[in-house]
Amino acid sequence: MFYAREDALEKKLERPTRQSKRKRNADQALSQLLLDDQLDWCQPVYADPPVAPINEDAIQAIHDASMTVLEDVGVLFLNDAALRVFDQHGCNVDWDNKRVRMDRAFVMEQVAKAPSHITVTPRNPDRVLIFGGRHFNFGQVASPPNVMDLDQGRRIGTRVDFQNFLKLAQAYNCIHFNCGYAVEPMDMHPSIRHLDGLFDMLTLTDKVVHAYALGTERIEDAMEMVRIGAGLTQEAFEEKPRMFTNINSTSPLKHDWPMLDGAMRMAARNQMVVVSPFTLAGAMAPVTLAGALTLQNAEGLAAIALLQAVRAGAPVVYGAFTSNVDMKTGAPAFGTPEFVRAMQMSGQLARFYGLPLRASNANAANALDAQAVWESAFSLQGSCLGGANLIYHAAGWMEGGLSASFEKFVIDCEMLQQIIYAQRPITVDASTLALDAIAEVGPHGHFFGCDHTQQRYRDAFYTPLLSDWRNYETWLDDGGEWAHQRAQKHYKTVLNEYVAPPIESGHRDQLADFVARRKAEGGAPTDF
Repeated sequence: MFYAREDALEKKLERPTRQSKRKRNADQALSQLLLDDQLDWCQPVYADPPVAPINEDAIQAIHDASMTVLEDVGVLFLNDAALRVFDQHGCNVDWDNKRVRMDRAFVMEQVAKAPSHITVTPRNPDRVLIFGGRHFNFGQVASPPNVMDLDQGRRIGTRVDFQNFLKLAQAYNCIHFNCGYAVEPMDMHPSIRHLDGLFDMLTLTDKVVHAYALGTERIEDAMEMVRIGAGLTQEAFEEKPRMFTNINSTSPLKHDWPMLDGAMRMAARNQMVVVSPFTLAGAMAPVTLAGALTLQNAEGLAAIALLQAVRAGAPVVYGAFTSNVDMKTGAPAFGTPEFVRAMQMSGQLARFYGLPLRASNANAANALDAQAVWESAFSLQGSCLGGANLIYHAAGWMEGGLSASFEKFVIDCEMLQQIIYAQRPITVDASTLALDAIAEVGPHGHFFGCDHTQQRYRDAFYTPLLSDWRNYETWLDDGGEWAHQRAQKHYKTVLNEYVAPPIESGHRDQLADFVARRKAEGGAPTDF
């Protein structure tokens, strides 16, 4: 196991035999310093233009190919309510096989109704987020069944683990929204998991929340709980987006009943829906990037057209989750050059249709090692250079989405902070050009003590959450902790100091009453 291998390797390092006084003092001060230097909460905005790896003719070719797929091949919609909507709008509906073929004019007419910018207001209006344009937002890992940490290794996720990830998501300002279950609380029955899960999300955080579109009861319960948690009337809830969901197609060319049901219900009530085809090139999609993106585009636009037909102007996001598989094993691969280019090209397609873009921070590493970091770094690079407005799984994802890691959460937050910081505007004026300082120091001095530095040094540079920039000897004398060990100390201290955000007691009581009533009624059915 990775953790055991690293422990053995670290024993080879020459270490002090006892903890130094400096080390003890550092531990005592740690709790006061961990999040003091984090970036302030903000709505980050890209300063850099997005990367466009293909030209306008190529984008048009992918669009035309996608329209041909929708017109000639069609998409399966395994939901009779969706079929009725298409039928009412003159699409070719094969009721026996549930296949829908739709004219490109219909698709483009519907897609044009979708907003280019979406503002989502959670129960704390100070946490409002904008999705679209140059705005970008990060959410934590979502939906893995397993959790891992340095103490216990890999194990099945529990409600306590899920709650701890929510506390971290609340504490770190670089996490803007909750994606869903940061780890599936497998100790809760599926029929009531959504009730306790939403209660935890709405009470342990005050940021934008996600609900799973898995059938009627779950999504209706979720919308009602978000409404109650914010103290809204039904009319006020529907006036603006308050929450969101994400649906995936079943590639190739299929949308299933529960997600369609939940998505249509959300759209009907003006709540944001992210449509994210899960297209793995070489497996569920053509092996070429152009072919995989043609399929992604067709599947996504088909569902977006449906949601606009349900409610014109419904807030929808163009989701991209195209990557490739390892052709030797068939296993999904993430953070690959293909993934990077797919996210950048997806950004071009989203802008072509005037839609916000969803992307992801993903990796296929089985352990918290260098592979986990470089694949995540490439995923983030592809997502952000593609102009993604909503980045899923931004902190904590491991093992191709099968595990969530507490230490990886902190490591990712370091990267997220640096991305946000790097996108700040750069000022070039008489003060920053520093001609007086250059003249003062001349060719024989240094800038540490000059007035220009003394006036600015406290806020001159990015201050890291996790990086250790000291020399080797100082680092070793202070315990020689590796990055994942520092991350472990970091997240544990943050959890120990966590303070829940305020919520009106009456709203909390109403949420608890609603959960108790729905549990008594049996929650949501688990057999379809």
